[in-house]
Amino acid sequence: MSSLVSPHGGMGLRPLLLSGAELQHERLRAQSLPQVRVSSRERGDIIMMGIGGFTPLEGFMSHADWEGVCGGMRMADGLFWPIPITLSTDSATAATFKTGQEIALVDPDDGAPLATMLVTEKYAINKAHECASVFKTADPAHPGVRMVMDQPEVNLAGPIKVLSQGGFPEKYGALFMTPAQTRALFTQLGWTRIAAFQTRNPMHRSHEYLAKVAIEVCDGVLVHSLLGALKPGDIPAEVRTRAIAALAENYFVPSTIVQAGYPLDMRYAGPREALLHALFRQNYGCSHLIVGRDHAGVGSYYGPFDAHHIFDEIPQDALQTKALKIDVSFWCRKCGGMASARTCPHDDADRLQVSGTQFRKSLSEGAPVPPEFSRPEVVEILRAYYAEQEVSA
Repeated sequence: MSSLVSPHGGMGLRPLLLSGAELQHERLRAQSLPQVRVSSRERGDIIMMGIGGFTPLEGFMSHADWEGVCGGMRMADGLFWPIPITLSTDSATAATFKTGQEIALVDPDDGAPLATMLVTEKYAINKAHECASVFKTADPAHPGVRMVMDQPEVNLAGPIKVLSQGGFPEKYGALFMTPAQTRALFTQLGWTRIAAFQTRNPMHRSHEYLAKVAIEVCDGVLVHSLLGALKPGDIPAEVRTRAIAALAENYFVPSTIVQAGYPLDMRYAGPREALLHALFRQNYGCSHLIVGRDHAGVGSYYGPFDAHHIFDEIPQDALQTKALKIDVSFWCRKCGGMASARTCPHDDADRLQVSGTQFRKSLSEGAPVPPEFSRPEVVEILRAYYAEQEVSA
């Protein structure tokens, strides 16, 4: 019996990626099926279902599932799920499909088959309702809202058979780990209490502090980088993960930290996305999720601790993976080190707030980055990236 947290749903990992002869047969069949070119977000969702990251989902959600997830974070069968996982297409294409028909879902970039799907339902949604429920706003300037409002008109529901990992293993090598692989690694390391650190940015001193606080109470930390699409101005995954590796090599005990990546796009859904991050980290074997200030937020749409509070609002049995809530952290000149509002008695004038936005701004403008803000090994890698961007601009 594994001593790690159980996968979500309590029935073990359920990866939908086919293998061997079954995979070859389904790939051939996919060539003769009607095609739907999916979005970047949908591609990430397909791959996550393929590798078991979205256990126990069997495919894209029905209208009853969508309605239950938006309204009460429960699917029609009662399974806790905080954000709809849906697939959409335009009305003209949807009209050519009948329920009970199979279709092929293909990559948005190269048209390669990602999955086959049995269409069990076609339905329209109230997009404004989804945005208000999930993002707490219908402001079209919010990138998640814009993503939903730009979706085609008709959602398709049904189980899928996954045919590909979308090129992520080839692009990222050992960094791209499935839930089965992280679970095997944690068992090999003898870890049972693992904190996941969610990141779409390079780790600055505040992030380093959060990870080390978690290591004090856990066996280790999984620094889990998003490898999918980001918003303009964010640092690409291949650069970010190099910077994280340099930080881990120089400033962490080797047996306490593992870096890996996962294939989703950001939704920027703040508190609800924090719950989704905890849910799929449960599938990866993590007992805790580090939740700091404005987790998965964007702009000023969410309060700094809304993602803390939402974990107190869900039923105790909704998730096995729990939030490791950490207050705002900063460099305190009087303390002479990193601290949080819970540990530092000094005034704001003594505190250097470490912001990812400010970090990127300083780097892009060639401004000095103090050592209290980021480790020099990290700054060196990121400065080289920004210098390349200027040359190619």
